[in-house]
Amino acid sequence: MSLGLLLSGGMDSIALAWWKRPNVAFTIDYGQVCAEAEIRAAEAVCSDLGIRHEIIQVDCRSLGSGDLAGIPADSNAPVQEWWPYRNQLLITLAGMRGIALGVKELMVAAVISDAVHADGRPDFVDRLDALMHLQEGGMRLSAPAISMASVELVKISGIPLQVLAWAHSCHRSNYACGDCRGCYKHRDTMDALGYGAY
Repeated sequence: MSLGLLLSGGMDSIALAWWKRPNVAFTIDYGQVCAEAEIRAAEAVCSDLGIRHEIIQVDCRSLGSGDLAGIPADSNAPVQEWWPYRNQLLITLAGMRGIALGVKELMVAAVISDAVHADGRPDFVDRLDALMHLQEGGMRLSAPAISMASVELVKISGIPLQVLAWAHSCHRSNYACGDCRGCYKHRDTMDALGYGAY
């Protein structure tokens, strides 16, 4: 297996899975309140595409912050759902499992709006790529959609609506709350795609 994907079950990672067709996808339950729904969404797309699906469980609830942890955000948080060093943690965990499966490149579904977080920016991806490549196995990290908006990613992926509809974007619950940044982004993206009433 050469190509892996960190698959959260959100619309960006599901669209990237449809576009790039990785050999294996990694979904991580790190203690986030919406883990059950994220895993369910990721399982659905992997089953449809015939992608090997690896679920990694690591309880980091005591380290969480913000909406994803179900507690007030840390004082350093740039936005309400911020969880300290989350992307660095998740990429490392997926890489740890991926190296055993022969993954040579691990993709993340960062898009341009993720730049609100330091770990959603191109310089972060570049530096973590260099760090991972320096280590045994020489794994590479890539973010093929980092210069795109979510709408652009969905369009270029060619993902059908019935598959995109599996996505779970809510940061606060296993069911869409309609009132968090994840739900707003999901709604705005669907509206921009012309699916506002789906």
